[in-house]
Amino acid sequence: MESSAERDGDTDRDDGVGTRERIIRAASRLMQRQGYDGTGIKQIAQEAGAALASVYHFFPGGKKELAVAAIQRGEEEFADELRVAFDQEEDPAEAIVLCTRRLAEGLRASDWVDGCPVTSTALGSASRADDIQRAAASAFAHWRDLVLDRLLRAGVDADAAHDLAHTVISTLEGAELAAQVSRDATPLHAAGRHLAQLIRLAQGTPARS
Repeated sequence: MESSAERDGDTDRDDGVGTRERIIRAASRLMQRQGYDGTGIKQIAQEAGAALASVYHFFPGGKKELAVAAIQRGEEEFADELRVAFDQEEDPAEAIVLCTRRLAEGLRASDWVDGCPVTSTALGSASRADDIQRAAASAFAHWRDLVLDRLLRAGVDADAAHDLAHTVISTLEGAELAAQVSRDATPLHAAGRHLAQLIRLAQGTPARS
């Protein structure tokens, strides 16, 4: 049963941290699947198992503030995916192939409903909310920087690496969306193969057939 403190959004520190995290996870999951406009505060509270007052206690800015938090969570999730791929594969070309494979596996496991939470949250809302637009832009910049750093360490020329990092992230985003819509991993696998060829070309190493 919910306590009066929970109803008022007045929780102790341990419970407060747990409740806030549940709310962010719920918002991220719902906006990932339904978009910003299709997700309501009450639904987020219900999904999180939290009182509506608690949602406003932690996020007085309402749904816009929650959207920013959801985007920041999605940013870190995909950054972790890139780090895992780069940690497992020293060759950046092979790392991107691994990343596309992992993205495809994740989409298939979710029955093709869990695409990029940053894109799904920002689309349709960024033009109306500067905070959401900035959070999404920051996420993309973060991902590009991770790719750029690995390309530079692999010996790719700085100018080429900068452009290629943009190409990698933009292609991954588009391929993930295409795979989700078609319920088919082919766009991601094809993107991985072709991005690997571009990376090897930039490195000056022979492309693999």
